[in-house]
Amino acid sequence: MNPRALMLEKAARPLYWIMLAAALWVLLRGHNAPGGGFIGGLIALAATAAYAIVFGAAAARRRLPLGPLPLAALGVALALVSGLPALWWERPYLSHLWFSLPLGFTDLKLSTVLLFDAGVFGAVWGALAGYVLALLRSVEAAAAEGPP
Repeated sequence: MNPRALMLEKAARPLYWIMLAAALWVLLRGHNAPGGGFIGGLIALAATAAYAIVFGAAAARRRLPLGPLPLAALGVALALVSGLPALWWERPYLSHLWFSLPLGFTDLKLSTVLLFDAGVFGAVWGALAGYVLALLRSVEAAAAEGPP
């Protein structure tokens, strides 16, 4: 192993967790502004892709909270479910609602927007991770066969 690969290996592990923390921060920061789930999902995907490039597609797949397809499906399901509370209050589907949960020392503000963005986050991360990991598996397989 050359020194450059060793440095990349040492940097990839903490960088993965830093990128996931940034993805979650973007998801939560954007829950009252458009786009937090999508860009957060892309940042999580970048963390997965970087880890896969260094340690292989199988190792990166093990790092996902679910497999790519279940993660994407759960994300779509969360996004769809986020519109249902509006129907309960006789409002149009996907009309978003805000709630306040009193904690004594402060109020925690929650909304169906956050649930929708969490769904988009999971859908983007899962769907694109499936594509990236499949692509990297094919590259790994071709490299294992050797030059033509």
